[in-house]
Amino acid sequence: MFGTKFVIITEFNSNSKYMPGTFSQIYIQVVFAVQNRDYLIQPSWEEELYKYISGITKNKGQKMLAINGMPDHIHFLIGMKPSCCLSDLVREIKKSSNEFITEKKFSKFKFNWQEGFGAFSYSHSHVDSVIKYILNQKIHHKKRTFKAEYLDFLKKFDIEFKDEYLFNWID
Repeated sequence: MFGTKFVIITEFNSNSKYMPGTFSQIYIQVVFAVQNRDYLIQPSWEEELYKYISGITKNKGQKMLAINGMPDHIHFLIGMKPSCCLSDLVREIKKSSNEFITEKKFSKFKFNWQEGFGAFSYSHSHVDSVIKYILNQKIHHKKRTFKAEYLDFLKKFDIEFKDEYLFNWID
C-alpha cells in the first residue's frame, strides 16, 4: 500500500482586503469597595466619578456598558477585548480615580479603594439584565446589604473563597 502525502501550502496575500482577526464577546461585571467600607462616595459627585472611570475604560480600549454604585462600593459592566488584562485595568481605574477624587477634593476624608475586586462574566443574553441590575443599585440596596449581595455573587458563580480574604464588612 502506498501512503498519501498531503502538502498544505498557506500563502498570505498582503494585498487581500480581508485579514484574519480576533472576534469576541466578553462581558465582565466588576465590583469593588471603598477602603474600610466607608460611605464616602457622595451623590453630589458620584456621576462625575462614574464619567471619569468610564473615560479610563474607554482610553484603555474597553467599552463601558453600565456603571453605578452606593456610597461604599461600585459596580460596572464592560465589554472587554481579549487583549485586556483585567487586573491591570482595575488597578489603573482604582489608582487614577483615587487620585481624581483627592485632586478634586470631593471627600474631606482620606479616600482609598479597598484591595481586591470581584469579576463576574456574563453571556450576551444576560447583558440587558445585568445593566438593569447595576443601574438599580440604590433601589436594590434598600432591601439587601452589600455583604449579602457579594456573597451571593460568589456562590452563584461557584467561586471558592475564604472569609478572611473578603472585603472588610460593616455589619
